[in-house]
Amino acid sequence: MTEIIGVRFKKSGKTYYFAPGEQQFARDTHVIVETSRGLECGQVVTPNKMMDDRRVVQPLKPVVRLATPEDLKRVQDNEKREKDALQICEKKIAAHKLEMKLVDVECAFDGSKILFYFTADNRVDFRELVKDLASTFRTRIELRQIGVRDEAKMLGGLGICGRPFCCTAFLGGFIPVSIKMAKEQNLSLNPTKISGSCGRLMCCLKYEQEMYEELLKETPGVDSIVSTSKGRGKVVECSPLKGQLKVKLDGEQNGELLLCQVSEVKIIKNTYRPANNHTVAEPEETLAEKA
Repeated sequence: MTEIIGVRFKKSGKTYYFAPGEQQFARDTHVIVETSRGLECGQVVTPNKMMDDRRVVQPLKPVVRLATPEDLKRVQDNEKREKDALQICEKKIAAHKLEMKLVDVECAFDGSKILFYFTADNRVDFRELVKDLASTFRTRIELRQIGVRDEAKMLGGLGICGRPFCCTAFLGGFIPVSIKMAKEQNLSLNPTKISGSCGRLMCCLKYEQEMYEELLKETPGVDSIVSTSKGRGKVVECSPLKGQLKVKLDGEQNGELLLCQVSEVKIIKNTYRPANNHTVAEPEETLAEKA
């Protein structure tokens, strides 16, 4: 077992583990830690706890210190610098006539680097832009192209449910989803109804998928042959959550359907085949990535 604390550098970012040493850190306190990008200030989201060695990538980097008022003041100054850098970079992108959209800016804690995130339909030659920015800010400049899901996570907004984007509000990482999930949940396959603002399948398709997969193991699929109390027939509609089926009985010509419970029928031939190819995302708490 290894003692760790979990630290986040963004509100809905991933949780990274660090070695607290002999210190105790309470939730929501700010700490200074060393990462691959240098010193960073993060917020403790998981206070001191013991964790199985198999879930931790060794060696863990230690916590440098508890953040001081001066450190927090520097974070605020960096946030102001990021806003100014965003406006300046947008003007320079227009001046260089580059086909790219600036999304966000991050300034390193010690001010040694400024990272610009952007989206673009194609590859962009931004070498001259980097030189221009470096001469303006007198520091190291890095431009990173991101996808539409990352853009939505950074910018935030409201989904079709009326609530803030899941990726912005609480998801530490993106959840793998597939169109098969929408099919198994009997959702409309209209892209406008199952896609988020980013244009990709909604992350929430994953939330109930495990329950649907369990129910579908006991629920015959459409076109399955079943035996009911009124005879044999074919399933034309199924509702796994309600445990109900609509069955067209053999020889029925007037189009009437028999509504019955799954528990009341005997499955003769089941058309549903459970899929084993769904990618399962690691729970955030098991992420053992080093910063």
